[in-house]
Amino acid sequence: MATSHKVGTVDEIPLGEGRNFDLPGHRIAVFRGRDGRVFATQSECPHRGGPLADGLLGDGALVCPLHEWRFDLTTGATENGACPIEIYRTSVADDGSISVELPTVAIRVGPLANEGDRHPPAPRAKA
Repeated sequence: MATSHKVGTVDEIPLGEGRNFDLPGHRIAVFRGRDGRVFATQSECPHRGGPLADGLLGDGALVCPLHEWRFDLTTGATENGACPIEIYRTSVADDGSISVELPTVAIRVGPLANEGDRHPPAPRAKA
């Protein structure tokens, strides 16, 4: 399940460049290709933490500015098969606003099954 977030407009991102956006629980990088297509990824390179929004963009790929690893913008895969990046679905409305779909995070509100077997309750103090 995913949640859609509006992040800005295509006019805010020059052709061939990327920008960072902060969303609840995520910092993402959004790119606008020279062909006008819009892509969204995690903001940092998983290899060395490079700022992906500052990377080079072209031919459906992103090159990290720190170590020049090349990531496919449709799959997140690298040419060497290591350290893929997260890719998020994007859409552009008629007014140019960009929406990005992020996975919904489940929040645990109770104990897991069999958790009591591993962590018995602490004894109560006698009054």
